[in-house]
Amino acid sequence: MNVFTDRQLRRRSGMLVSSDEALRSKVVALYFSAGWCPPCQHFTPLLKEFYIELKEDEKPFEIVFVSSDKTASDMETYMKQSHGDWLAVPFGNEMIKQLKNRYHVTAIPKLIVVTDDGDVVTAVGRKEVTEQGPTCFTHWAHAVTMARGNLTTTKVSGQLVGGDE
Repeated sequence: MNVFTDRQLRRRSGMLVSSDEALRSKVVALYFSAGWCPPCQHFTPLLKEFYIELKEDEKPFEIVFVSSDKTASDMETYMKQSHGDWLAVPFGNEMIKQLKNRYHVTAIPKLIVVTDDGDVVTAVGRKEVTEQGPTCFTHWAHAVTMARGNLTTTKVSGQLVGGDE
């Protein structure tokens, strides 16, 4: 994923992994959150179940947590107690501020699904997960596939219809 090219991301276990490898060919959601945030405490378990269900169905999906926690210890505790086995930008990394600025994140929790180039597929991922559950993944995957140029569209009766190349 170009947004994270040549970057290291952190697993819940603390292990650092190559973003290029971990995010290759996946639909990626950025999760802006913090353990001290009551709405985050409410949404994170729902997101965890959503993530587990997509993984069990072998969907190409990954979440990257972008923390607003006050300390590395707070972030680690939040991840271990509440998160799914998704990735995170390491605590204190300059990329946290860059991502918050790029996506105009002023309130949390915020779930933003992005293309490989970082273009926004949806900025209302939290609402979609809450209201639609795993069915919203189909729309996200379609949009990311279109952005990759792996799907062609044809106009039929005024509607765009997708088809495999």
